[in-house]
Formats: sequence, structure tokens, C-alpha cells
Amino acid sequence: MAGQIPQRFIDDLLARTDVVEIVGERVQLKKAGRNYSGLCPFHQEKSPSFTVSAEKQFYHCFGCGVHGNALRFLMEFDHLRFPEAVEQLASRLGLDVPREGADDPQAQQRERRREEAVNLLELSASFFRERLAMSEGGDARDYLERRGLSADIVREFGIGFAPDKWEALKRHLAERGISDAVQIEYGLLVHREDSGRSYDRFRNRVMFPIRDWKGRTIAFGGRVLGDAKPKYLNSPETPVFHKGRELYGLYEARQANARLERMLVVEGYMDVVALAQFGIRNACATLGTSLSEDHLQRLFRLVGEVVFCFDGDRAGRQAARRALETVLPSMIDGRQVRFLFLPEGDDPDSLVRREGAEAFENRVLCAAPLSEFLFDQAAEGRDLQRIEDRERFATAVLRALERLPEGVLKSLLLRELSQRTGVEQANFQALLARADTSQVLHDEGVDDASSAPEDAGETPARKAGARDGALGLVGRLLHLLVHEPALVSRLPESLDWCPDGEGDGALCHEVVRLIRAGGYRNAQVLLAHFHGTPEGERLAWLARRELLMPREARGAEVEGLVDGLRRRHSQRSPQEEYDALLARTQAGECLSREERQRLNELLMELKGGARPP
Repeated sequence: MAGQIPQRFIDDLLARTDVVEIVGERVQLKKAGRNYSGLCPFHQEKSPSFTVSAEKQFYHCFGCGVHGNALRFLMEFDHLRFPEAVEQLASRLGLDVPREGADDPQAQQRERRREEAVNLLELSASFFRERLAMSEGGDARDYLERRGLSADIVREFGIGFAPDKWEALKRHLAERGISDAVQIEYGLLVHREDSGRSYDRFRNRVMFPIRDWKGRTIAFGGRVLGDAKPKYLNSPETPVFHKGRELYGLYEARQANARLERMLVVEGYMDVVALAQFGIRNACATLGTSLSEDHLQRLFRLVGEVVFCFDGDRAGRQAARRALETVLPSMIDGRQVRFLFLPEGDDPDSLVRREGAEAFENRVLCAAPLSEFLFDQAAEGRDLQRIEDRERFATAVLRALERLPEGVLKSLLLRELSQRTGVEQANFQALLARADTSQVLHDEGVDDASSAPEDAGETPARKAGARDGALGLVGRLLHLLVHEPALVSRLPESLDWCPDGEGDGALCHEVVRLIRAGGYRNAQVLLAHFHGTPEGERLAWLARRELLMPREARGAEVEGLVDGLRRRHSQRSPQEEYDALLARTQAGECLSREERQRLNELLMELKGGARPP
């Protein structure tokens, strides 16, 4: 029925519902004082951290943080939409759910369209299944037999066949009163703007219905039988289908095993179906898109462990790296992620047929844990015996750790990073513990730091030229480099414009050399290099100081500061300039070609006057 559910009815419904009873039907609860406790149904745990309060009519998990009332629990546990959860609670009490605006013509139209969509897609799925069984589906049946699929698996996954005709489905649906416009809206027809013609989207394809959590068909995927392109074709986005949320085979996996502990994420329909044929009933696939946060939320509601299965080629490795980036923020304690790479040239379909189910499952059990894959990726192409490569390795790992939630996993990874780099764990922890460092020093240059406190006293940072918050030209340049190290590319190769005998000059020289040597785009390792020194305190203060300048103006600001320093530098006497360059050579510093040339010019210029010592 159309229309909104009145809030007063929802309030009354919750007042008459016992959350302990609702949760207790799905989770084994034990009395614990005034509350009830049990193992959390939303993540894997060995010690109960999930509590339900009869007094407050509220549940909460201290492990993963989920919480809510009876309606929220039904939505999360049974994967119901809000109206469906209300309907279920109301039916327990023998109540009809009232609707406001039920007589609204627009609301009625929306409801009719939803019902029409469900009927349309289910009718299409039936059409495809019927065509598979008919004479025109002979080639499709042969294909499925060659792939080793039994009649039971074909039936369970609802596999069908789209005839090699331009308007077979279109006419079938039109005979049942479904307009072309509706068929186009739900992705069954393609409309040509130039000719105004519409025709079947899926032709001469083995059809895989994509189902929602209730088993209702919401879209299709088709595998071509001939040489047409693309080889695999999905329904477009529609009012009931969003590729970034749905996972093919998830409904079938839940039907096969209501107590799933692990899900295997593969790349295609046939991988899911072939694994099911061999008794591996916990596989699903993304639908032509990269892994999304919505996918992860759906998976981790069901299981505590997710194994990503990728081809062993370069494309598979790139896909795995993208998956790693996506999954890191979801890795609260109790969740596990592993990465399985198949032999090159194999996919799950071909591998399970060649090796068998037991060998394939052994590969899954031996898949690389997230920690191993993370460190392997960070170390790829680097010689960790070299200091510069270890710094880049640490930068890559720290960038990943910034995305991890606080917890045991993050602490263990920090310890492992310390052991692999030889840098004290406390140094890395200090960097990550700074409230704003993860954003201020991110390689994208996001600025969200807080300014240094006004009452900080006479710290070394202030003595170095930041008294009362004022920054000189070199200090301003350092401020920009700490927030966005990539700006070093806007500096001249020679550092003759930067005086190293005053203020921040020597520190600026060292910072520029380190950034250039390490190729840093993230300044965390830069700060680690100076940790525990007055220079490190100075840089940390600059990192905390907010950078208000827009990103697009920073490059020009760097060049302007260099010009200003050069103008100031040019006002020095030849003797002062000569003395500064000579002091640097006597200190063992290698001058650039331009600096050596300038030193010779000054020497010749000063020869006729007072000869420098």
C-alpha cells in the first residue's frame, strides 16, 4: 500500500514490542545482571560483547559498535527495508499498518510502478527459462553442459536463454500489456534516438538473473554464445538495480547455508555457478564494478571473513590493490580479509574443474592475509636494505594504516612495520596519534590541522622564527612543503636562494634534500626522520599550523617566496655572499654547478679589493 507510515504508529509499535524477544529469536542470549548478553550476530567474536537492555529496549555491541531498537535489528539482521520491518513487527501483534496519504494519486502511481517492475522482471526471467527448455535454446543447453552444469544448478540459479531475435522479449511482454517505455526504464529494451526504434537488449545470450536478498529478480547478466561484444552484458542502472550495492550469487549462498562464516568474492557469474556445482556454496561476484563500501557492509553483516579471489596477472593485482584500499576502513577487530591469487591463465571456473573442490578450498585456506598482502605491496620493487627504499616502504604502509580503524590489528601492523624498518614503534605511533596528522600529511594534501596554541611559551619552534605565530619567508616555504611535499618540484635545482645560516635556512636545505632523495608525497616519514630533535618539533608545529591557502595557489606561492628570497639575497655584499658559499664548502658540502660558478665569479670580483682570507 502507498503512503507514509505515521510516526505515532511506529512509536506505539515499538512500545508494544519487546526487543529482547525479537533478538532472542535470532541470537542465543543469557541473563547478565539487568541486561542480556550474547555473541554479536553482526561480526565474528569468541567472547560476548553484544548486550540487549529490556529496560531501555535497546541493543548494543561493544565490539563492532552496532546498536538500535527492534526495528533497526530486523532491518540489519533480516536485511529488511524500513517499511518491511514495520510490517513484520505489526503482523506479530495482529495490526494493520496505516498509511498517510494513501489516497494520494502520486503515491499510488509510485506503488504501482514498483509492483510493475517486480512483475516485469520476474516475467522476463520466466521467459528466458522457458526459451532455454525449447528447441531454440539447444545451443545454450549445449554450452551449459560443456561447462559441466547440472540441471539442478541451472534450475537453482534460474539460468535461461535470450533468443537470437531483435524483439522476442519485447513482443512477449507487450502481449501482456507492458509498454515499451517501462521495458526501456528497467533495462530490457534499448532505445535508438536516431531511429526511434527499440529492441531487446539481450540477444543470443545465456541469461543469469540477478536477485535481491529476498530472491526477487532485479536485473540480468548475459553471456554471449557467439562472437558478439561484449562477452558479458549487465542490465543498466534502474530504479530497482544499483551495481555498486548488489552481489551476484549472494541470495543463493544464503539459501544454501544460513550460517555462513566466510564469503569468497570472485569476478564473474560462471565462477559463482561453477563453484556451486562443485559444492562450494559461499561465492558471490561483483557486477562489472569495483568493490564498494556498500558491498563490504553487506558481506560483513553476514560473515566475519571475506576472501577476494583474483587472477594472477597484472590486472588482477591492480584489482586487488583497489580492493585493499576500499576494505581498510572497514577492518574493525574481529573481521578478516584475505587475498587469493590464481595461477596465471586460470579463473575459479577452470581451476576448480582441473583441481577439484578440495584442492580449491585448500587454496582458499592458504590465501594471503590482509597484513601479508599490505606489506608485500608496499615492498614491491624496493630493496629494503637501502635506507631510501625503507623510507618509501614505511610511507606506503603508514598511508594504509591511516585508513585503518583503531584496534589490535593496527597495533600489530605498527609493530611489524617497526621490525621491518628498524624504526622505533613509538616514533610511528606518535605520528599516527597526532589528531590531524593523517589528514594534514595525506598525499592528497588535505588540510585540517589546528594552529599551535597561543600560550605555548618559548618553545624551540618559536625560537626558530615562529614567535607569536609569525613566519619568515623560509618558514612560510617550509610550512607549504610540510603540508604538500610534492611542491618541491616548483623549486629551482640549486638552493643558492635559501640562506642556510639564519632562521629556518639550514632546516629548509635538509628538508628539500630529503624530499628529493626519497621522492616523498607524504610527509610522515619526513617527520619520523627528525623525531626527538628540535628540528622535528619545529616541523611538527608547522604541520599542526593550519594552511588556509587554496591548493591551486600553492605552486605560485612557492615560486613567489623563492623570488623574494633571491631579491633579499641579491642585496648582500659580494664579500658576504662569498663568505657564505666558502663556509659551505669548508663544512664539506657539495655546491651545485651554478653555485661553484658563482663562487669563482665572486673570487675574481674580489681579487682587486680586499682579498678574502
